[in-house]
Amino acid sequence: MKRLKILVTVCAALTALAGCGLVSSSGTFHSAELPDGSRPLDGAKLVVTSKSFTESVLLGKITATYLAAAGADVTDLTGAPGSASSRQAQLNGDADILWEYTGTAWVTYHNESETIADPHDLWQRVHDIEKQQYDLEWLPPARFNDTYAFAAASGTAKRLGVHTLSDVARLPVADRTFCVDDEFFSRSDGFLPMLDKYGIPYNKPDGVPSGNVTRMDSGVVYTSTAKSSPCNFGMVYTTDGRIKNLHLALLTDDKKYFLPYSGTTVVRGKIIRKYPQLRELMGNIASRLTDDLMQNLNGRVDIKGEDPSDVAYDWLVSAGLVK
Repeated sequence: MKRLKILVTVCAALTALAGCGLVSSSGTFHSAELPDGSRPLDGAKLVVTSKSFTESVLLGKITATYLAAAGADVTDLTGAPGSASSRQAQLNGDADILWEYTGTAWVTYHNESETIADPHDLWQRVHDIEKQQYDLEWLPPARFNDTYAFAAASGTAKRLGVHTLSDVARLPVADRTFCVDDEFFSRSDGFLPMLDKYGIPYNKPDGVPSGNVTRMDSGVVYTSTAKSSPCNFGMVYTTDGRIKNLHLALLTDDKKYFLPYSGTTVVRGKIIRKYPQLRELMGNIASRLTDDLMQNLNGRVDIKGEDPSDVAYDWLVSAGLVK
């Protein structure tokens, strides 16, 4: 029955995409104009899509609002369910612009296993593959990296004297306690290889005994880490709004184990050639987006319950990009 339900869901998604029926699940965006009143995209028709998680929807709303302010006729298809539907919509030509992550493309779309620690090198590799194979243009990345990380409650980090993952490796075995979700635990580039990288292998007496690892839903990891119970260290995403809200301290991945997941605007080649001004416009956005800013914006949606379109519009106004 579970397999049948999955098949029905996949077929329904493919049917919608094949019929250009990808529908936004997150409403519309605010109208605005550029500060100088110019309309460099006047006459352009663009379709902006996103995945369904908060950060992706926010980036889609920011893009839709800004490009419409620049004069484009924008169709908002943000909030597409899952990663595959928004990606497939762009490959099919049903969507023109999508924010993606370099690590996602490298591992998920192209099945690469090599860890490239330098964000620019990874972006260049992904850029070249995507342009050659799919005629997709990966514009220069933003300044945020939504990758995996480990965090501790600020008080716990101070008490244990840890700032890096190498510091964790030097702690007594009893203090090396971790909360992770099942997906990260079992990934080939996830938890167990990370422990090996830092010299504290899983289920070894002088490493990390199995009893020191608690597997739980990813949302519960944050609150458990904040309470330092049942773990001192929890797996988080670096731009998640709960990091600030729960006063968590991110630990530096000093051995560069985690792959960069730089946020990047991806535009269909046909569209970027027709509207080259998109490079400068999207660069105006990308140059302003940092880890700290994305934590704030994500937190306004996930913690304060604000609408992504409102948060996107407010930020564009505060950044002086629209009025």
